[in-house]
Amino acid sequence: MRETAAMEDLQAALKDRNLTVSTVEDKGRCLLATRDFYPGDVIISQESYVCVPNNSSVETRCDGCFATSKLKKCSGCQVVWYCGSTCQREEWKLHRLECEVLSRQEKNKRTSVTPSIRLMVKLYIRRKLQSEKVIPSTATDNYNLVEALVAHMSDINEEQLLLYAQMANLVSLILQWPEINIKEITENFSKFACNAHTICDSELRPLGTGLYPVISIINHSCLPNSVLVFEGRSAVVRAVQHISKGSEVLISYIETAGSTMTRQKPLKEQYLFTCSCPRCVKVGQSDDIRESAILEGYRCKNEKCCGFLIRTNDGKGLQCQECGLVRDMEEIKLIATEVKSLSEDKASKLHTTGNYQEAVAVYKIIEKFQSKLCHPFSISLMQTREKLLKLLMELEHWREALAYCKLTLPVYQRVYPAVHPLLGLQYYTCGKLEWYLGDTEGAVKSLTRAVDILRITHGTNTPFMKELLMKLEEARAEASYQQSSKDK
Repeated sequence: MRETAAMEDLQAALKDRNLTVSTVEDKGRCLLATRDFYPGDVIISQESYVCVPNNSSVETRCDGCFATSKLKKCSGCQVVWYCGSTCQREEWKLHRLECEVLSRQEKNKRTSVTPSIRLMVKLYIRRKLQSEKVIPSTATDNYNLVEALVAHMSDINEEQLLLYAQMANLVSLILQWPEINIKEITENFSKFACNAHTICDSELRPLGTGLYPVISIINHSCLPNSVLVFEGRSAVVRAVQHISKGSEVLISYIETAGSTMTRQKPLKEQYLFTCSCPRCVKVGQSDDIRESAILEGYRCKNEKCCGFLIRTNDGKGLQCQECGLVRDMEEIKLIATEVKSLSEDKASKLHTTGNYQEAVAVYKIIEKFQSKLCHPFSISLMQTREKLLKLLMELEHWREALAYCKLTLPVYQRVYPAVHPLLGLQYYTCGKLEWYLGDTEGAVKSLTRAVDILRITHGTNTPFMKELLMKLEEARAEASYQQSSKDK
């Protein structure tokens, strides 16, 4: 009954935003547009019901704004951090109770409370405070919407169920409220797994985790018509295509660069469904096989050929579908084993321990092997070059970083739609490096491409976008000045 009333209230609230909740066969609830939306339009925005920063032993963030500087621990619980009195004041109504329950724990147990456990503790505290009218609830911000989320309990395996039950028991021990229902908490952990969102900054770097019950109604597609970005802790969904009246609003839950099989794996494991979007229904068809062989397969033996390879009938080799040359399977396995060994044993350890110079040397060896092994549009090769780009930027080796950035761009252009935040951000990185190195003309082109994409996905009012637009104007002014100097 409560759930029905909550959905009726939600429908009324969404009507003003030109949206409605509907039900689609085999997909359940979905969000439909009741008017046309165009690229760049904000479809919906929502504050989190609960959220936490991804604090760890190596990095801490403010609980209010997720900042990392000038942090001080809460003097009561010694677990939560704040950047100042403003954030602490804004969070106090909720943190007052959290501080109380965390302070009861032994000191060593307090420090081992994970972000997932904190998220669940905060969920029940928020529910309690809303039920007691200490903090307000609205049609788009109430616990009934959390109750309405699908838990997929019948789809999770026994091992996962046991883990959720153990985590639920820990939450119960922390709260020590007699009315707490461990079974319900277990179900909510399952809901978190397939409904919580990773909160990212404007450059898509993860900062924390939040639960946005209305945003969670939006279904997934590997060819989405909308994108989810964050402005602070607010989740904002913007159209990246024309969405006609009556059409479903769709975002992507996963990284979409990869073969159908690669995309299906996390969707099945984490979100417990099989995608049937226009990209995924092509699985096993010739176009899908070709794309998989290019993005995740091997290169032709002839380095001048860009053909894709398919396994031979005897299984002993892979044959180029362009020129017919065959690569021996054993040779491929040897190189692949060497690459895996270097990646797992050396490069990642050097990277995480801050030995950037040595990590660059190892990644360059890996890239050399992958260049001989993988198709030029290989995702793995792109990811290695992306790691080199980031490490070289850390080391301030700008010219070399730009070279690797330019190598990644053709792959980004292939694997992402024309309007995708990751493609826009890669153009932005390229433009910044070009400008710093004095290639003003190149910088203007790259930054213009970045703005063309990111003003649709990010809007124009965030500090990040204002800075980007300012950079572009400065680059244009500099290019104009250089041109006028040449003309004289």
